[in-house]
Order: sequence, then C-alpha cells, then structure tokens
Amino acid sequence: MLPALFSLKWWVLVIYGAYLVLLSLITFAMYKADKNKAKKGAMRTPEKVLLLSSLFGGAFGGYPAMLIFRHKTKGEHWYFTFVNLLGIVIHAALIVLILFVFKF
Repeated sequence: MLPALFSLKWWVLVIYGAYLVLLSLITFAMYKADKNKAKKGAMRTPEKVLLLSSLFGGAFGGYPAMLIFRHKTKGEHWYFTFVNLLGIVIHAALIVLILFVFKF
C-alpha cells in the first residue's frame, strides 16, 4: 500500500482544495470589483457570472465578500445568499465524500 502522502485520495484533495481556494479568491475579487463599479456607475459584472462563479466553487470567497462589502445583500437579491450558501454546502459535502466515502 502506498503511504498516505502519495495516495490518490491525498492528491485529489490537494488539487480540489487548490481549485476551491483559487476560485474563492477570484470570486472575492469579482464581488469587490463589482461593488466598486456599482459605486462609480460603471459597467457591471453580469449577475450570472457572479452566481456561477460562486456555485462552481467560489462561494467560500463570494459569501464573505457579500457580507464585507455589503454587496447584493438587499432583499431583492436573496438568490445571491441562497446560491452562495448552496455552493458552500455542495463543496463541503464533496470534501466529506472524498474523505470518508470514496474508496480510491
């Protein structure tokens, strides 16, 4: 049996974790940039870009960005909170599945 450091599961977790961190940092920056554009009245980032970025792994950066910059937190944008929390749940569940369920 291979040592844990060289196991496939370890590498999957490292690569997936790096993906989540990178996409979360990018998503955080996107929310900040969009908030700055909103203040200046400049052309904005489309909502679907922000939402898809959060859903596909960037929610760990998108949700804190919403709270820190008070961006997309009003009542008419409830779906931003929903999608970000859904993204966090999905990707946390995938980490749990990789750790405890998948046998490889």
